[in-house]
Amino acid sequence: MNIIITGASKGIGAEVAKTFCKHKGNQVIALSRNAEGLRRVSAECQKNNAGSKIMTVEFDLTQFDFYPFILQKIETYFHRCDILINNAGRLVNKPFDKIEIQDFDDVFNVNIKSLFFFTKLILPMMNKGGHILNISSLGGIPGSKKFSGLSAYSASKGAVSVFTEALAEELKESEISVNCLALGGVQTEMFEKAFPGYKALQTSSQMAQFITDFAVTGQRFFNGKVIPVSTSLA
Repeated sequence: MNIIITGASKGIGAEVAKTFCKHKGNQVIALSRNAEGLRRVSAECQKNNAGSKIMTVEFDLTQFDFYPFILQKIETYFHRCDILINNAGRLVNKPFDKIEIQDFDDVFNVNIKSLFFFTKLILPMMNKGGHILNISSLGGIPGSKKFSGLSAYSASKGAVSVFTEALAEELKESEISVNCLALGGVQTEMFEKAFPGYKALQTSSQMAQFITDFAVTGQRFFNGKVIPVSTSLA
């Protein structure tokens, strides 16, 4: 399978890349603006499986004017894609009255604007039966427990949920599925930034295994769904 993963230099994205690279026949493109993190991920993939096929691409997804150039780079590795995992994310933890316009733009540019337009960029490459999987948060689901300081982050993730439903409707005749996993607490740098001093119930590697499995098989059972992934009822 041909897989593209954004936000793949650390945390869940890195673990998803490493999990896919364990399996023969997978070709992975891992994108992130963190070049050093990407080098570590590539090295670990090669260590875990000497035959793993991974291309790392250093790129800031908010540099929208350069999307045509990044597409050219992607197409040097493969021209067709089976799975796109939109995992890149940004979090600002500030009280509502302290959030500046730049904070808001930073969060929304990564969490929804780049997800929207990167998906548009890759869509012509998607194979029939392909799966676009958006990684979101429980905080983006109406009715879920909300936390102080995360108003911009939660609002952006709510947009991801609605975008997932809307895009699935547009693509329902194309045999390309679109789903969203709204994750609960996972022990990552982002979680530690959101909840200093707290310990999440799931590790990045545990969640990555679930995401990988769902990315491969979830479209057989779901389309246009926003699925909470948490052992908590909150």
